[in-house]
Amino acid sequence: MVTGRDESRGRRIRLGMVGGGNDAFIGGVHRIAARLDDRFELVAGALSSTPEKARASAEALGLARSYDDFKAMAQREAQRKDGIEAVSIVTPNHVHYAAAREFLKRGIHVICDKPLTSTLADAKKMAKAVEHSGALFVLTHNYTGYPMVRQAREMVESGAIGTIRVVQVEYPQDWLTEAQEGAGLKQAEWRTDPARSGAGGAVGDIGTHAFNLAGFVTGLRAERLAADLQAFVPGRRLDDNGHILLRYEGGARGMLWCSQVAPGNENALRLRVYGDKGGLEWAQEDPNLLWHTPLGEPKRLITRGGAGAGDAAARVSRIPPGHPEGYLEGFANLYTEAADLIEAARTGKTIDTLLPGITDGLAGMQFVDACVKSSKQDAKWIDLD
Repeated sequence: MVTGRDESRGRRIRLGMVGGGNDAFIGGVHRIAARLDDRFELVAGALSSTPEKARASAEALGLARSYDDFKAMAQREAQRKDGIEAVSIVTPNHVHYAAAREFLKRGIHVICDKPLTSTLADAKKMAKAVEHSGALFVLTHNYTGYPMVRQAREMVESGAIGTIRVVQVEYPQDWLTEAQEGAGLKQAEWRTDPARSGAGGAVGDIGTHAFNLAGFVTGLRAERLAADLQAFVPGRRLDDNGHILLRYEGGARGMLWCSQVAPGNENALRLRVYGDKGGLEWAQEDPNLLWHTPLGEPKRLITRGGAGAGDAAARVSRIPPGHPEGYLEGFANLYTEAADLIEAARTGKTIDTLLPGITDGLAGMQFVDACVKSSKQDAKWIDLD
């Protein structure tokens, strides 16, 4: 069995949750992820902006401490000796900053779903709140927790593909090919609403994942972009498709495609990176496979836990090779690493981490803002701060 997991269990970290009520998909994902390695215990929540729904959701989960709003939750939990030590924020984007601020200023660690906020202005205020708090802030770009993504990053760092020249990343889906926001689908309603989602539609929802993944694996910082965003569905207020050209530091060039109107695609996140010594290919729907092609040699398949896989992948693997690990485990890896950080902070220790944080979140919002500006100016090249 190949695993990097420490099977010993320490105390569970007391966790709260904002959002994630009964009909919220992502709330359930975060709850599973938080418990998968038995490092957290959910003890409190403000699970909906509607008090009745918040209470009903808490009752369904067997949650004793339910609050009608996140501000009251932050105030009261901070006063309790057994209050929460960390909070998961799994609301629509426009609530992220206001909710996180209440917990950060009370020294409660924050684990926030992506993107960071709905606006770049709020993202900058969030960064200041994190700086002033001293509490930990984790952004759940969950694909960075996949074992073979860690493997790809390790190989890039080791020079296995040489100097990077070309980065291609795409994330197509098809679930918004028709006007689902008019059919009563909650997930579609808020994601296509500028007041709740922000200025970016597909580019904010899944484009930020693709942008983050490319930067995480390559270690490169994007300096400029040119974006062409579309809203193909009549009446849709936010983009549902985007084509973006990227210029990276050091001269590498990138292409990013994100779409939620591509029939036949479910969650087809895919990354290809090419250097002067070889290339790497990874696809989220086959997450345990990484293709490596050294220049002039046959293509090689590296599997999670198999021959050629290194320590970076092993540290975030749980089960023997051949058994799939993916979406939920990727989320859980971030939660477990967050638990490690929280415990280290409590004891005054310092540990290295690959966890996405406030810097990654701010970069994602700068990406969205630049894409929207560029597209409005006929794909003009825009500098990324």
